[in-house]
Amino acid sequence: MQGPNGNVIYRKYIKRLLDIVLSLTAIIGLSFVFLIVAFLIRVKLGSPILFKQKRPGMNEKIFLMYKFRTMTDAKGVGGELLPDDVRLTRFGKFLRSTSLDELPELFNILKGDMSLVGPRPLLVQYLPLYNEHQKRRHEMRPGLSGLAQVNGRNAISWEEKFNLDVKYVENASFLLDIKIIFFTIKKVVVREGINSETAATVEAFKGNSSKADSL
Repeated sequence: MQGPNGNVIYRKYIKRLLDIVLSLTAIIGLSFVFLIVAFLIRVKLGSPILFKQKRPGMNEKIFLMYKFRTMTDAKGVGGELLPDDVRLTRFGKFLRSTSLDELPELFNILKGDMSLVGPRPLLVQYLPLYNEHQKRRHEMRPGLSGLAQVNGRNAISWEEKFNLDVKYVENASFLLDIKIIFFTIKKVVVREGINSETAATVEAFKGNSSKADSL
């Protein structure tokens, strides 16, 4: 399955087949976990249980991504939502550190919006901010995990993340996907690289600061 021709066949046919089989198997096998997490969210955070947000997928096609809710809806006196570090509770941090909040994305994978492995789907408002090199991250389905996630996740810079995303797009293969899945499980177990060093979640991408960034 390796080599130029093998990689093309894998990307075009086998990768999607594996996504369907593995995501469906995981949904069935983890159904009890889904129920427990949903119940705890309802008790500790209230409704809704799911967090839904539009994200750009392959070829920048917009889809609705599902995650388990991790923050409260606490608002200030003016009605605006409070900062993430205030709304993110200890329970929410636990869900993120264990990646349990990501489980509903298995349904996105089953639907074909996402893949098990690929560049993470980011915010729609980032689309106009990418340079030509960074836009290449949308040449494949976004993933539940990816090369950037096993090489630092939220603890590395945006530039490093995008370079790793494009590197994956250029080199995606069966063996690489297996390695990323293996290291993803390892990262989740040790809870490494979940948050950045300076924010409760991760700093927003604000675009490229110079012409050199677009090269």
